[in-house]
Amino acid sequence: MRAFARLLFGRRARLRWIHLILGGALAMPYVFVGAVVVGPAAGGTVVFTSIVLQLASFGVGLPLAALTSLFPLTRPLETAAVRWLCGVDPDRLAEGPARGRAARSRTAAWFTLHLGIGGIVAGMSLALPPFAAVLIVLPLVAGLRDSRLGLPEVFEHPWALALAPVAGVASLLALAGCAAGAGALLARWAPALLGPTPEDRLAAAEARAADLAVRNRLARELHDSVGHALSAVTLQASAARRVLDSDPEFVREALAAIEETTRRTVGELDAVLGVLRDGDAPGTAPAPTLAADLDGLLRRTRASGLRVSATVEAAPGSLPPVLSREAYRIVQEGLSNVLKHAGEGVAVALRVEVRDGHLEITVANPLAVVPGPRPAPRPGGGHGLRGVEDRARLLGGTARAGPVEGTWRLHVRLPVRTAPRPKGLP
Repeated sequence: MRAFARLLFGRRARLRWIHLILGGALAMPYVFVGAVVVGPAAGGTVVFTSIVLQLASFGVGLPLAALTSLFPLTRPLETAAVRWLCGVDPDRLAEGPARGRAARSRTAAWFTLHLGIGGIVAGMSLALPPFAAVLIVLPLVAGLRDSRLGLPEVFEHPWALALAPVAGVASLLALAGCAAGAGALLARWAPALLGPTPEDRLAAAEARAADLAVRNRLARELHDSVGHALSAVTLQASAARRVLDSDPEFVREALAAIEETTRRTVGELDAVLGVLRDGDAPGTAPAPTLAADLDGLLRRTRASGLRVSATVEAAPGSLPPVLSREAYRIVQEGLSNVLKHAGEGVAVALRVEVRDGHLEITVANPLAVVPGPRPAPRPGGGHGLRGVEDRARLLGGTARAGPVEGTWRLHVRLPVRTAPRPKGLP
């Protein structure tokens, strides 16, 4: 009994009833338009004095509702109402305006059903409760029996009068049952008519791919800028600690380099976070480029203990901005890998040149630099080279890394005349 009462009068049933009442309210303008058509056709009869003419007006108005449902906002509004009032899982409903003829047809079918069934239930909800109330109190109020309420003559009999309250309660239960059934029916049909179409799923997949591209881009930028800075600062601090008493001048230089590196990294971090904004905020530091920042990168790397010999046979200022920025990150990651995996004191050869319409970047260091086993790679390694490969691929170039004749060599080749900004780069 409790389950039956919850089915008819529980929170979900009440919310679905509200959804149907809203459908009836939305149907009223269309019914009025239908009455304008039906009234003259019926010889000027007042439509609202005849139940038949009212139903005819309702029938004329529903096709008009189907036409207006083709507006883009219809499906988002109906989807929101179904989600909150009908208890339908949001994942089973489409987002945004309908795309394609099939989606628009399904939206029109749903809107027509909502207004049609909602109009009927709303009309019952207005008419039945007063009638049921009269029936329930009819045996107790003699004045009602003598008034001109239009009650059937059957209520003049004692047995009918005694059954009037039962009929009143039954009519209210019937109303609640109709409303609960209609609400459950619409909730069941909603995923079929308002659910995502193949076009919607494709758009959602594209949006998800774009979001993942942004996340990957941010992770790559953070890895390259912050990761390199931390590696450099760690080696600078380690070297300064070992010669703290014997070489104060070197310690001062190391501390100055640490200060410069951290200050620079804070600016780069601000620029990286600006990647996700529509536009950089005023005062945001620009992203580093090969043209403006290569010298500073080499100076900070040498302060970390690496012996870097750089050969630049290109005019960095003539490179496209996107290429210059990505090339800087590639050089930074190449030097960072040497810092992390080979240690300080290693001789590194950096070569940047333009040849055959391509910018070529080569970072090479000896595989065996000190006797004994090589230092173990730091945990979490491997992401940097993957990021280099991603940058090269997005720019239409290639990247190769591995041992070559006793050296570890990173070689990247990027076309100088790049296409418009590739998808996935800030």
